[in-house]
Amino acid sequence: MARYVGLTWDHPRGRLALERAAEQATDAAGERLIEWHVHSLEGFESSPIEELAERYDVIVLDHPHLGDALAGDAIRPLDEVFEASFLDEVRAGAVGPSTASYTLDGRFWALPLDAATQVAVRVPELVPDAPTTWGEVRELAATAPVALSLAGPHAFLSFASTCVALGAEAGIVPATEPGAGLVDRAVGAEAFALMAELAARMPEGAADLNPIGLLERMRRDRDIAYIPLVYGYVNYASGPGALRFDDAPAATAGGRRGSTIGGTGIAITTRCRPDADLVAHLAGLLDPEVQRTFIPGHAGQPGLRSAWIDDAVNAASGAFYRATLETIDDAWVRPRVPRYIRFQSEASAILRDALLAPGAARADAALDDLDRAFDALARERSVL
Repeated sequence: MARYVGLTWDHPRGRLALERAAEQATDAAGERLIEWHVHSLEGFESSPIEELAERYDVIVLDHPHLGDALAGDAIRPLDEVFEASFLDEVRAGAVGPSTASYTLDGRFWALPLDAATQVAVRVPELVPDAPTTWGEVRELAATAPVALSLAGPHAFLSFASTCVALGAEAGIVPATEPGAGLVDRAVGAEAFALMAELAARMPEGAADLNPIGLLERMRRDRDIAYIPLVYGYVNYASGPGALRFDDAPAATAGGRRGSTIGGTGIAITTRCRPDADLVAHLAGLLDPEVQRTFIPGHAGQPGLRSAWIDDAVNAASGAFYRATLETIDDAWVRPRVPRYIRFQSEASAILRDALLAPGAARADAALDDLDRAFDALARERSVL
């Protein structure tokens, strides 16, 4: 029996590198240091972090869980556990806004093990050249099967990313603090109209698939030619049926790539009493050489920029990292407020129902519902 128990998500990218590293890790007495349990992608996206923290010592989480985690005193700030010099190196080395996403209330809460954001993906023989703007995406959808990622929380995430791109010229992004609505109404209406247009032409059944399901179907069936926004999985960028990943579309050529950062961080729960062996093991996962070799060598997706720009890492991944680097650097960081995860699920249901409904007269009602649901978080926060 291992001394510590960790929880990650059930996909090779989420579990394999952690499991292989754990096989090599022992404590001072020669016993197994940590074992990893897994839950589904849907569990990773929506399970209450406070409940998980009662059962696990180490949790792989997404940054929007921080609001609930801090409100429930579920995880430890990293400066209680790791040397300041190590944390400074991680902060400086992480790709995109990964460091910012795990920093809240002036403290750093999770090690950015894995970096990901929504990017574009295509079947190369069907779409030889990737669209660079949303106008080009519209043109492509007239002649090729284009899908959106709408299942689970992804309808909201796709909407937020589209808003980031369309509002870039005016400096408009979705709000991260509730109380004054979610997004500028004109930008929100434009994003909704664009998504509704694309949703009306989606291949049958695509709206029900999570990102892994969409990418599996693209690789296997080739009946989805292009997705403008889906969380990037390097596992689909090489091997038989390899897909091509590209930067997400901008509103205009040279504009900001609209995307919402995801990825995963390693957090230590307050129930955990980490010893020097565990601290060294977790720190080792963020070692630049481990990130460059061991993590991608075991189906992982590194969190350090040095790995993302490495020649060997890109050669082995169909240039997945360099082809999407601009997008992750531009990515938007979601709210980290209590009850946000619940809002994200509610907002996605609102958008999915409206986008897939017959007709096109649902935008105002859907945007009103989004504002109400988001601003309700401010009222709930005041009574926590």
